[in-house]
Amino acid sequence: MAKEIKTIGILTSGGDAPGMNAAIRAVVRKSLANGVKVKGIKKGYQGLLNEEIIDLERNSVSDTIQRGGTILGTARCAEFRTEEGQAKAADICRKHGIDGVVVIGGDGSYRGAQDLSKQGINTVGIPGTIDLDIACTDYTIGFDTAVNTAMQAIDKVRDTSSSHERCSIIEVMGRNAGFIALWCGVANGAEDILLPEKYDYNEQSIINNIINNRKRGKTHHIIINAEGIGHSTSMARRIEAATGIETRATILGYMQRGGSPTCKDRFYASIMGAYAADLICEGKKTNRVIAYQKGEFKDFDIEEALAMEKNINEYQFEVSRALSM
Repeated sequence: MAKEIKTIGILTSGGDAPGMNAAIRAVVRKSLANGVKVKGIKKGYQGLLNEEIIDLERNSVSDTIQRGGTILGTARCAEFRTEEGQAKAADICRKHGIDGVVVIGGDGSYRGAQDLSKQGINTVGIPGTIDLDIACTDYTIGFDTAVNTAMQAIDKVRDTSSSHERCSIIEVMGRNAGFIALWCGVANGAEDILLPEKYDYNEQSIINNIINNRKRGKTHHIIINAEGIGHSTSMARRIEAATGIETRATILGYMQRGGSPTCKDRFYASIMGAYAADLICEGKKTNRVIAYQKGEFKDFDIEEALAMEKNINEYQFEVSRALSM
């Protein structure tokens, strides 16, 4: 028989992502509607070990859905990676009457949820990462806002690149995944798109492309470079030396994590938050993660989810190459 759930905790872990606050808000309000109390755990797993735990009511999450970042804060935590730290975290949950924890974050946060579950604490994960690199889901909270932020910034760099007849290398985030680079490369009409999953490190082919485009009358050249490849500044120096064309690197960086979330990130995060609240409040399932696949919200066992692999769609990659020629 399922354990009666009276109080749940919620934390955000790892990198922040626009839309996390919408998910927090949904978890809080749906849980309260289900008759379950909610406690906010500040600064992720580190805050749990430090017992930075607060009560959350409906008003606690008012006027937050439009805000970027996470109102609960986030931090990395080396102590929680140890068995002693995990046991201590579970004891703290029990001390504060927390029957289950909703974790919003990426795959590292999911592994933390998995560890907490092994200590007897019900857990449900919500995918919150701008990188879109969680294999079990077609959508992760923050990606839509981040990719739109990057797209708008790249449009602006293109304007000045065209005015000065430059080559511009624009580095976008994504850790070791190339989804932001791929989407921006297509959406911004880039001449070259460098993805960690596909790049062969043949700079000569990029140089040849720049020279051939200039011969055809192109006055500028946009290269979208993924964070997982990096080294944009040194790459720019080498390309300028080889082509004689002024080349500048722009690293967009953490601006992609910030800003008010898009409608999609607010809506999807809200549905995922509500779904997670319902799952954990029922007390029937633990060690689960929320996902969005083929137009439907669903849940997976966390071990199954972490075992999945996610790659760049081959057709989308081929299209990106065809459109850049």
